Amino acid sequence: MSQGVMQSDVGNHGLVLDPRTKLLLLITMAVFVLGGTGTAALWFLTPSLCILPLVLLLSAKKFISAVLYLTVYLATYSVFHFVGPKTTGVPNFLLLGTAGIITRFMPSVMMGIYVVSTTTVSEFTAAMQRMRVSERLVIPMSVMFRFFPTVADEFSSINAAMRMRGVSFAGKNAGKMLEYRLVPLLTCSSKIGEELSAAALTRGLGGDIRRTNVCEIGFRVLDYAMILVCIVPFIMLILRWFEVSVF
Repeated sequence: MSQGVMQSDVGNHGLVLDPRTKLLLLITMAVFVLGGTGTAALWFLTPSLCILPLVLLLSAKKFISAVLYLTVYLATYSVFHFVGPKTTGVPNFLLLGTAGIITRFMPSVMMGIYVVSTTTVSEFTAAMQRMRVSERLVIPMSVMFRFFPTVADEFSSINAAMRMRGVSFAGKNAGKMLEYRLVPLLTCSSKIGEELSAAALTRGLGGDIRRTNVCEIGFRVLDYAMILVCIVPFIMLILRWFEVSVF
């Protein structure tokens, strides 16, 4: 059975990174790309950081996701910087607004997809235990790690079933497409959340005794390199705040 976009593949993680390093990468992307922190002064950070999800997705052999990310990002980036300034009025507002949202959100979303698809629940739980994170936070986040891939898989199955029955925009029942797809998806989402929560508790999360784990995690040379890549933007931002020349 083929792995979905967000489905964790234990045997194909690409570049081997510690879960804590992946979370730091995700936080860095959220702060500097999605949040736009220091965009004016450190304008070169955003294009540089946007390359990271592409490299990591390619290393994990998520070729479809990587090509989709590269194509959409380059298209929207070109629209934002070359087409948008040549338009006026409502078209200008729509183009710049849509392209700006996509270029801000997509790199962080793709980094999130990489983190979820290459990190197992056991690895994530072990990393959180190393960081002495409370079980009250670990359990919900562990459930979330499996929730979104499972919901995506269910949504794909619902779409396939509806296409077989001709329920689509191009079919005879276009008006019922949202009802026949969203209602089963919402029902499945509620049930999946309850089942994953029960599974997490069954595996020992939330117990009084510290849970053991067989997966091996730890920082390697590549982790230290990625951590350095994440720390440098924060240092540059702090120096800019104190009006210290970076170059």
